[in-house]
Amino acid sequence: MSPADLPVLNASLNTLSFVLLVQGYRRIMKQDRQGHQRYMLCALVSSALFLISYVVYHSLVGSVPYPRHDWTRPLYYAVLIPHVILAAGMVPFIFILVWRAWRADFARHRRLARWVWPVWIYVSISGVIVYLMLYQLGQASGLR
Repeated sequence: MSPADLPVLNASLNTLSFVLLVQGYRRIMKQDRQGHQRYMLCALVSSALFLISYVVYHSLVGSVPYPRHDWTRPLYYAVLIPHVILAAGMVPFIFILVWRAWRADFARHRRLARWVWPVWIYVSISGVIVYLMLYQLGQASGLR
């Protein structure tokens, strides 16, 4: 696997995280705590693998500028900026969620999850959108 393959891997891990988060939510809505726990732990692993792959990629390649200078540029940054801020900001809250679940403090876990889960969903989806805009939209127009 070369560094050029890592953006696709990252987008795939973000997509997988999204699917696992939705399935975890569905499981808890059906009162299936074990299923919820399994899906959410898998989402955590998928997100952690994404983070490792992302750091490796950018340590090897550096920053990748958005290639287009048209109407999509402000749209790209409108997705990218909150994505980056929320992705960085949610990490400690995910650790707190896992800690509370581990300690069986489900009331406090649930209260925090009501805020963190939608942000995690947004970060997963917006990560895929950033990938599509940065690596696919530019290539489709012959700019990359």
